[in-house]
Amino acid sequence: MANLAIHTAQNVNLNYKIVNVGERILAFFIDLFLFFLYFYVIEIITDLLGAAFSDRWTVFGLQQFLLLPVMFYSLYMHILFNGQTVGKMILKTRVVKMDGSPVHWSNYLTLWMLRIVDLWMFLGSIGLLTTIFSEKRQRLGDMAAGTVVISTKNKLKISHTILEEISDSYEPTFLNVTKLTDKDVRLIKETFHIALSSSDFKTLNLLRKKVESVLQVESQLYDRQFIDTILKDYNYFTQNM
Repeated sequence: MANLAIHTAQNVNLNYKIVNVGERILAFFIDLFLFFLYFYVIEIITDLLGAAFSDRWTVFGLQQFLLLPVMFYSLYMHILFNGQTVGKMILKTRVVKMDGSPVHWSNYLTLWMLRIVDLWMFLGSIGLLTTIFSEKRQRLGDMAAGTVVISTKNKLKISHTILEEISDSYEPTFLNVTKLTDKDVRLIKETFHIALSSSDFKTLNLLRKKVESVLQVESQLYDRQFIDTILKDYNYFTQNM
């Protein structure tokens, strides 16, 4: 199983599973099935237009116009849906940059242009072989664009780290919270969530007293509010240092 480690700006490593060849092929065939449905609808429409217009070139021109969404499908779907087509949505996969930076529209354009080589020339054998033998399961388009397809099923959430979601206008309460270390905060957060999930208010109170003792503070906040504030304050100071 191949994995991709992305180092965030908050010094947290997020590990993602890189999808295998089978998942990529399945996503492609799901999209291909949608193409066939669309072609069927287009055939019905053009048959009706053929009965209404005697000029075959007019009907042909309209038919080609209606086929444009299929030609650019991969490009606009990836741009509009943040690296996903319908097939990728169903299988919960996504195109991301190797270095963790946002994928630019030009990267999607590179992927789309090289689909001609990867997927449509030689019955897709080029894309299949490069995906199988590349370390990160990349086809030529991925290599050129600096992208990789990952699974989002088991993506590491912010709740699994010491990070807390805080707004730009957040004002800290406990200024000496930086006495704590990352290890301390991780332990506090884990104990906090375990106590909350099991409604263990005794452990929550003991945790609160321990943190007050270490920081040498006293607060009128309830136990849950106090610990939650400590976690947010720590993130405020460490993320803005």
